[in-house]
Amino acid sequence: MPADWSLKGQLLGACSCDWGCPCSFDAPPTKGFCDGVYVWHVTRGRFGKTRLDDLSFGIVGHSPGPLHLGNVTWQPIIEQRTDAEQRVAIQELLSGREGGPWRIFAGVASKILDPIFARMSVKIDGLKSRARAGKVVDIALEPIRNPVTGKVEELRLVKPTGFTSKWADLGRTRKMTVAAPELSYDYSGQYAEFSEFSYASGK
Repeated sequence: MPADWSLKGQLLGACSCDWGCPCSFDAPPTKGFCDGVYVWHVTRGRFGKTRLDDLSFGIVGHSPGPLHLGNVTWQPIIEQRTDAEQRVAIQELLSGREGGPWRIFAGVASKILDPIFARMSVKIDGLKSRARAGKVVDIALEPIRNPVTGKVEELRLVKPTGFTSKWADLGRTRKMTVAAPELSYDYSGQYAEFSEFSYASGK
């Protein structure tokens, strides 16, 4: 029987694509492939009776082509300070079996690696947010600047049909490095986004 769960919080995303990210518009990735990171910071959440408040987790991925074509490798990353019940809950969510955006991620996966448990540090400040997971992930967001004036450009994508969030502030990465055993890359200076999420079972 499916679990009763709900999560609210902030989402940081970064990938190898140019600013704007073609995936947001159902277009092919900039480089033909996609390497990316999502980090969810839960401000308030539960999975059944297990509280998930103030915890973070993420996925690192590689897609050899457009994401919707599948054959994607995902590396789950879970905050080290989680207890046994919280780890089970987060792994169950990331499996996609309980719905939410992870059902779609799991649906295009050909390989889901065993989770990495790392000390995570997440600072939430819009497009100045930063997330670290041990030595595995380090992403720092920043706004896009006008190439002529140098002034900050304020860009927001509103997408009511979005599955990770309904809107996202669009930026770039000041830093974006991944050093997992099977996935390793550096796309600092490429696409980044900041958004808020609200998910629940049965939706």
